Amino acid sequence: MTNPGLADYLPIGLMFLLAAGFVAVTMVVTHWLGPKRKTKVKLESFECGIETKGNARAPFHIKYFLVAILFVLFDVEVIFMYPWAVNFEEFGIVGFIEMILFIALLLVGFFYIIKKKALEWED
Repeated sequence: MTNPGLADYLPIGLMFLLAAGFVAVTMVVTHWLGPKRKTKVKLESFECGIETKGNARAPFHIKYFLVAILFVLFDVEVIFMYPWAVNFEEFGIVGFIEMILFIALLLVGFFYIIKKKALEWED
């Protein structure tokens, strides 16, 4: 078996350059050929066919962001349990103990946010 040289990676490099070139050429050509009419209706924001009401910069309560971040945090941690469950027999007792420690650490974090009342809406 030979060591891979720089020439072995040439097709990957060429493919990357071809893809980047296609994107750049497409963006330039569509900007150059496309219509440049700016009307009031075109410049309005549009979402789901619903007319906009009020200011889009209205402040949200920090609790919304906190709950969203905590959800993502715990959701990602739970995703790590799936490969463990699939390979449960292969890991043996060591894998079981490691998962118990992982779940314990998760619970410590969960009880910490409950103690800090991060999930309570009323102040």
